[in-house]
Amino acid sequence: MKAGIHPDYHMIKVVMTDGTEYETRTTWGTAGQTMNLEIDPKSHPAWTGGNQQLMDRGGRLSKFNKRFGGLGL
Repeated sequence: MKAGIHPDYHMIKVVMTDGTEYETRTTWGTAGQTMNLEIDPKSHPAWTGGNQQLMDRGGRLSKFNKRFGGLGL
């Protein structure tokens, strides 16, 4: 490895939205800093199965379903 071209790799504390904490190694910030998450796997709809809606803007969804509706299982 070349010296002086890699970022500093150090320990930080990560605080999740529910208050749980853990320590990890990262290049973010400086050693000993705390990263407070606003969105994490416990609160984000992509992981929790939140309300997902498909909006039909300009008939695109209808056009797609009309064209490829018969291809499903």
